[in-house]
Amino acid sequence: MTEAACVPVSVVIPCFRCSDTIGRAVGSVFAQTWRPSEVILVDDFSGDETLRLLRFLEGHYPSGWIRVLPLAGNGGPGTARNAGWAEATQPYIAFLDADDAWNDLKVELQLGWMLSHPSVALTGHADCLVTAREYEVAKSRVTEEAAFTRVRPMQQLLSNRFPTRSVILRRDLPHRFMPNKRHSEDFLLWCEICLDGYACYRSSSPLAYLFKEQFGAGGLSGNLHAMYEGGRNSILELHRKKRINRLVYHSLVAYLYLKHVRRCAIVWLRHARERLPSRR
Repeated sequence: MTEAACVPVSVVIPCFRCSDTIGRAVGSVFAQTWRPSEVILVDDFSGDETLRLLRFLEGHYPSGWIRVLPLAGNGGPGTARNAGWAEATQPYIAFLDADDAWNDLKVELQLGWMLSHPSVALTGHADCLVTAREYEVAKSRVTEEAAFTRVRPMQQLLSNRFPTRSVILRRDLPHRFMPNKRHSEDFLLWCEICLDGYACYRSSSPLAYLFKEQFGAGGLSGNLHAMYEGGRNSILELHRKKRINRLVYHSLVAYLYLKHVRRCAIVWLRHARERLPSRR
């Protein structure tokens, strides 16, 4: 096996009570065909064994490749990502959540395209929903071709086109996650970047994996009402900063509410099916 190329990317992973999954996430970064230069594990004041495990991982991988950054209080994933962003040394930053994983080709395909298009500020891509058993099979489905298309501001406003686990961006962007915002903080940041005229592109290739439903299945995304309020507050923030006008604001709030009702119905039906007796 040849040694992976080391490329100018800092990977920031917020960690909160993630002992069961962080090893898989870090392993998927180390397995990259283009290996990022550093990984910053930000412990968001977990208060359990997480920090000890992060220290173990720091010593398990090559010296200096992982840096552990413990926070003095719990501020949520956006605050943790900002802290890692501030410590990053590389010109590009990639984000990964502690319970997700990457395809081995992700950095090579995505960063390779960005390096050939240096005016692009941010890229993302599609997800693939898998189980732990399906993980290796899902990774083999990705080809070495990745077509990127530009995401316009209204497309992003209507639906978050950039799952955080998929994003690579330029470190020098003047934007940051809203501190202490715990829901829809990523949607707000990507909207601000798009609305400010930066070039943002997305690929349909599934280069990142999550191991639970997109919503209604636990974690921060499990609270549908909080997700809805977080999205509504993000739209309000964009209106307050005069990035969208009143008509767009009210239209987006109405659209978001319809999406919320639909999600509630989907989760209700999902749970109803789970309660049905199994047929032999």
